[in-house]
Amino acid sequence: MTQQALWQFWIDRGGTFTDIVALTPNREYRTHKLLSENPEHYRDAALQGIRDLMGLAGNAPIPAEQIHSVKMGTTVATNALLERNGTPTALLISKGFKDALRIAYQNRPRLFDLDIKLPELLYCEVAEVDERIAADGELVKALDEQRAHYDLSAIFEKGIRSVAIVLMHGYRFPAHERRLAEIAAEIGFTQISTSHDVSPLMKLVSRGDTTVVDAYLSPILRHYIDQVASELGDTQLMFMQSNGGLVSSESFQGKDSILSGPAGGIVGAVKTCKTAGHPKIIGFDMGGTSTDVSHFNGEYERSFNSVVAGVRMRAPMMQIHTVAAGGGSILHFDGSRFRVGPDSAGANPGPACYRRGGPLTITDCNLMLGKLNPEYFPWVFGPNSDLPLDKAVVEEKFQALADEIELSTGRKMSATEVAEGFLKIAIDNMANAIKEISTQRGYDISHYSLCSFGGAGGQHACRVADALGMKKIILHPMAGVLSAYGMGLADFRTLHQHSVEAPLDQALIDTLQPVIEKLVAQGQQEILSQGVPEEAISSITKALIKYQGTDSTLSVILGNAAQTQSHFEDSHRQRYGFIVPDKGLIIESLSVEVIGEGHNEETSSFADKKTKSQTSLKPIGCTQLFTGAHSQSAHIYQRDDMHAGNWIPGPAIILESTGTNIIEAGWQASMSDLGNLELERIVPLPKRTAIGTDVDPIMLEVFNNLFMSIAEQMGAVLA
Repeated sequence: MTQQALWQFWIDRGGTFTDIVALTPNREYRTHKLLSENPEHYRDAALQGIRDLMGLAGNAPIPAEQIHSVKMGTTVATNALLERNGTPTALLISKGFKDALRIAYQNRPRLFDLDIKLPELLYCEVAEVDERIAADGELVKALDEQRAHYDLSAIFEKGIRSVAIVLMHGYRFPAHERRLAEIAAEIGFTQISTSHDVSPLMKLVSRGDTTVVDAYLSPILRHYIDQVASELGDTQLMFMQSNGGLVSSESFQGKDSILSGPAGGIVGAVKTCKTAGHPKIIGFDMGGTSTDVSHFNGEYERSFNSVVAGVRMRAPMMQIHTVAAGGGSILHFDGSRFRVGPDSAGANPGPACYRRGGPLTITDCNLMLGKLNPEYFPWVFGPNSDLPLDKAVVEEKFQALADEIELSTGRKMSATEVAEGFLKIAIDNMANAIKEISTQRGYDISHYSLCSFGGAGGQHACRVADALGMKKIILHPMAGVLSAYGMGLADFRTLHQHSVEAPLDQALIDTLQPVIEKLVAQGQQEILSQGVPEEAISSITKALIKYQGTDSTLSVILGNAAQTQSHFEDSHRQRYGFIVPDKGLIIESLSVEVIGEGHNEETSSFADKKTKSQTSLKPIGCTQLFTGAHSQSAHIYQRDDMHAGNWIPGPAIILESTGTNIIEAGWQASMSDLGNLELERIVPLPKRTAIGTDVDPIMLEVFNNLFMSIAEQMGAVLA
């Protein structure tokens, strides 16, 4: 059978929901969404989703011969890191550095805390190795193999099967690390991570932490991969890496899995928006557990030094800023103030409205405010998964919270005002996260488009855009499952690094050419092994560069010396507003990215049926929305009923199978020729004064009331 006659599945296994996009043998797209954890009904959401879309019963075997490929992003390793339930791991490190990773850099991010709580270490045993190779390669102390074998055997006897090997200067001279790995394998360790393979860069602490993370997470990841692969037979199984590239399941490592799901969202956002003519975007991915935001201005932005869940890692990751404000973020009132998150209700028990006894969350706020309607939301709740959202319990809980607030503060608030207050806090949190990756780095995003996706993105996009001064929002037909869709659009990528730490000049760049050629050849071989034709492979070489005597690097394209310096100065001026012309530059490291072109988006699948239409659009219902201090009448529409040329003024609700889109007052939604829902602010926001306060509130109230009246009349005419 040819690829065109087989199924393809693109899956994002998130913290709350698992999203699945299927490309059928007839080249049609189907989508499916399940709770990631629902043990009463299935063991694994990804496999169950495949069964559901193929029309298979319960635990029926999956016909692997009918499936071409499965491409996945997963939070399995991320959750293991967050919850500290990875594999028990031992650390082998050079003698004299037993506590190096605990001491680390002695950072004090919370300077005035009297009780400093250090992150829990990932390794549970540590042994020192009597050896030393100097920075120039001189053998100072030969490896004591007998002692190393004794220490490893003692660790093995304690039931530990995972080991991280980190030696001084091992990234440059790996002979001792390789020999220790051989000894560990002979003893029976099943997971052996060496620093020269995991993170071949200088700086012992970050290299060591990254190696420990890999040893700690890889067995958990491998167990999940084996579980999925066991039911897929010979099907090609690929996973999304944190750097935004696909890799075969056999090559997927723990250190590359932390941002597996969110990276797929960025790929999907960038590729679909570029196709639609929006080259500059802010990615806004709001799911059930958190919100991920990203910036794109022509190239993927990556971070090479990250801290995730209190753990330092030196591995290439998409530059994504995550804030704990998802649909499942729990609402808190501590007696004096409102707080949203950072804890989440997850999929089990989920928000209060999910009928599992969960707490109040952002999703419950939207239900309380009329922005979610049980009648139109999937009926997948209750013991038999056939009941709607429970609005009654949400109203009851918000009223109880309003009574508690009045008792504690003396301020009387209605239940809807309480819900609106919490929602505003969440909006501000998300907007501030976007500012961190855009305006605070020197970018003017007033001319960018906000690419909104994720199951909860469309409910909040207009208000987030207003908080940022943005005027355009793009919602792809697959917006509700865009992270899963992005898995299918992603390229194959490998990214290899090489430590340099030398002054930038032409002689150095000439010296580095053989190293670059070797890394390119290595990456090409890895991509070729995954079935990508040679003509579809390309490469990009970048350098991490910093001013001499500083520690802040910028990633720039590597050309000749003059070009590289110019690229660095342009980036430095963009980021910091200045350059230092007479100061020398240091190349800290190289990164060589080899890319194998993947699936190209087939826009015809969404555009063919969206022909121009002059017929008026009929709403399917009407509801009351509560936003700010106003209750507004809003029509409800189905996105599938819209055609190119249709437009809808806010306030309105547009429903689709994978999400709910709220069109706030002052905004207008229209359908593009490509099938994208494009939102635009047609009524300017009130200008702010020099001290940041709004214009005369009385005039603003008059303006708002006038606009609401006009909008309702327009809606009535359209109906």
